[in-house]
Amino acid sequence: MSMISMYGTTTCPYCERAEALLERQGVQVNKILIDQVPQEFNTMIERTGLRTVPQIFIGDFHVGGFTDLYRLEQSGDLARLLAK
Repeated sequence: MSMISMYGTTTCPYCERAEALLERQGVQVNKILIDQVPQEFNTMIERTGLRTVPQIFIGDFHVGGFTDLYRLEQSGDLARLLAK
């Protein structure tokens, strides 16, 4: 199973939704809280080119945000990605 990393903040409702969705899939999320570790904000921007959270990675694959993750779940592609 792939490693899941998610850049987020402690106050982001979409981060909470993304984490809950992934936990329902039976995976553990490595949360990188950019409001508690500010240098990670720059790392997130370097990796994604984006400044919004959540930013979710399955392994090295950049999923995007919560809406992107939800679309993957609805299409069945999330289960295939997680199985790799």
